[in-house]
Amino acid sequence: MKMVDLIIKKRDRQELTTEEIREFVAVYTRGKVPDYQAAAFAMAITLNGMSARETTDLTLAMAESGDVLDLSSAVSLAVDKHSTGGVGDKTTLVTEPVVAACGLPVGKMSGRGLGFSGGTLDKMESIPGFRTDLTTQEFLKQLRTVGLVLTGQTGDLAPADGKLYALRDVTGTVPSLPLIASSIMSKKISAGAQRIVLDVKTGVGAFMQTLEEARELAEIMVAIGRLAGRKTVALLSDMNQPLGYAVGNALEVKEAIETLHGDGPRDFREHALEVASHLLVLGESAHNLKEARKMAEAALADGRAWEKFRQLVTAQGGDVTYVDNPQKLPQAPEVETVDAPKAGYLKEVNARIVGETSVAMGAGRQVKGDVIDHAVGIVVHHKVGDWVEAGEPLFTLHARNAKSLAEAKERVLAAHVFSKKKVAPLPLFYGVVR
Repeated sequence: MKMVDLIIKKRDRQELTTEEIREFVAVYTRGKVPDYQAAAFAMAITLNGMSARETTDLTLAMAESGDVLDLSSAVSLAVDKHSTGGVGDKTTLVTEPVVAACGLPVGKMSGRGLGFSGGTLDKMESIPGFRTDLTTQEFLKQLRTVGLVLTGQTGDLAPADGKLYALRDVTGTVPSLPLIASSIMSKKISAGAQRIVLDVKTGVGAFMQTLEEARELAEIMVAIGRLAGRKTVALLSDMNQPLGYAVGNALEVKEAIETLHGDGPRDFREHALEVASHLLVLGESAHNLKEARKMAEAALADGRAWEKFRQLVTAQGGDVTYVDNPQKLPQAPEVETVDAPKAGYLKEVNARIVGETSVAMGAGRQVKGDVIDHAVGIVVHHKVGDWVEAGEPLFTLHARNAKSLAEAKERVLAAHVFSKKKVAPLPLFYGVVR
């Protein structure tokens, strides 16, 4: 197989055969395809798409590029959830301890920041010592003994996706339905969970900016899950404004800790509990969403979810004193609260601008290999629909230096749009795809 032939074929909007897709994944995994050709291939897919059959073939080939875990040796049933990426989306840090605290094992292979979207692993690495490179045997042992695992992709699990994921982040090929669907589902399939809940974001702060695109992606992934023998449900959720208030790694960990203690932003708490409820129903721990919601709320209220989060941190080598005392987490040297320049109802808190600004401050990667600054980020203080008085705190910047702070201030101010007329709050969810 000549790689250039596949690039040309996809450039010219032709369908690749199953054999061609499997061959590409095999040679790319072995390091026989240079990054410039893989990038060209990814761009051709981004521009011209893939058929449902091609997408499924790519997903299964990437899943089978390494080990596909059989979790039955550790637990009888395990669940997993995945978000398609959002600004301020630290849902995993609350939802999965809640579900595990209810007795349903959660085995998650997570990702790093992609584009302007923060990565769960980057957030957890704010905690000194926290390991995100568990081996397969460590994964299975922790799932059996703790009931909760949150690790990255190892060389054993979906290695083809691990390579392509990092390349897409820096080549402008993130917003592609086939690449997003195959990336997510290859990780889910290889990680072995039998039941999967997908949190598919839509809005200006999501890769799928329209509800129609988000629904299409959800339907593709649910279909892939069905073909792979995994029961899958997708929730369509809003990402026009940041989820919660905090955007940035250590800041989001702190907010998740507050939520696990029964506080935290109302919208984020509600979102986390809704996702947890669907996981509990799909995992057959509850008969319906009403029953599941009561279970999830109880695990949060009585401290079991918090204790499960501490167990997770300890099991993966993290210094638990940093979560017991979040003030020990990385803190930026430059912190400034910016006041509202005028009074009015908030019409918009543009999630994309906030997310891109956070990345520019160092909370994400602008080029492959960038080192994450866990301390920097943004805390917005209001939601769409809120009335804000002139001079009231609007947002707080946590920056590495004065120059970064000044640039961020101008951009985040522009992300806030005011209206004299009353504005309705944004919904959290738009529907469910089964």
